[in-house]
Amino acid sequence: MRDMRTVGTSAAAPALWGTTYLVTTELLPAHRPLLAGTLRALPAGLLLLGLVSVFARRRAPVGRSRPGASILPGGAWWWRAPLLGTLNIGVFFALLFVAAYRLPGGVAAVVGAVGPFVVAGIAFVLLGERPAGRTLVAAAIGVGGVALLVLRSSVALDPVGLLAAAGGTVVMSLGTVLGRRWGTPAGFDRKATALLALTGWQLTAGGLLLLPVALLVEGPPPALTALNLTGYGYLSIVGTAFAYVLWFRGVTSLAPARVTVLALLSPAVAALLGWAVLGQALSAGQVVGFAAVLGAVVLGTSTPGGATSPGIRPGAGRFGHHDVAPRPATSGV
Repeated sequence: MRDMRTVGTSAAAPALWGTTYLVTTELLPAHRPLLAGTLRALPAGLLLLGLVSVFARRRAPVGRSRPGASILPGGAWWWRAPLLGTLNIGVFFALLFVAAYRLPGGVAAVVGAVGPFVVAGIAFVLLGERPAGRTLVAAAIGVGGVALLVLRSSVALDPVGLLAAAGGTVVMSLGTVLGRRWGTPAGFDRKATALLALTGWQLTAGGLLLLPVALLVEGPPPALTALNLTGYGYLSIVGTAFAYVLWFRGVTSLAPARVTVLALLSPAVAALLGWAVLGQALSAGQVVGFAAVLGAVVLGTSTPGGATSPGIRPGAGRFGHHDVAPRPATSGV
């Protein structure tokens, strides 16, 4: 039961990400993908680290100095956090927004439908995990479903946008598998606080990576309207800070291929919003594709474990004394 609650809360993240394409095209200034990625990630990361500092201060023993010092990565996390931030946030966000600007709503996320297969391959190489056949069948159904959503579209597909979307799928798949391997950092009295710190580190590292690139490539930001600020605020607080905390909770608790099946919800939500808000037509084939995506998510995530594995040895300290290895990826994950 607890496992399915984790699936449910994790599913909210890709559902929120499905709104990114609508917000990007309707509320954000045009041709500023790197600025969009920076303003989405960096404020969200700093907000989460501020919350971690507050929680640490409240729980610090009386007279203890620097109660907020635990917001900084320690041990092996000094290199893990920037690496995960680069994969999951810095490079991924840049590619995501390039794809969102160059592709129609929902198409960029559709390319991510192959994510479960990419994750399964990487997880087999790095973790020795063999995804359950049921999960792979669900992923295949999902790919077919999102293909129906896209192939019925009458708009041309931009090659650069498609390459950006594919690259984003690969880097985030690698980040997902590494996140599963490393789990959450030690040094926090509650797992929830450790999860906030892990998410904040990644968002801050990714945002700091994007900032100079955005200034160099796109120049100083333009004057922002109230509509622009509303869009950036929504993406940063709701679509990033909140959504990524839920997502990384799933990444560190569930088998990689299983949690990645949930990402199929993103194109489904994007297509639904395109129909409901933008008046984009949905053909009968696209409706079938939407239903197939929902069925794939239910099938793929209802697998009790989602993968079999020779096991991950907990507490081995292989990557440093701050290691907190996730539970073995067995049917109990």
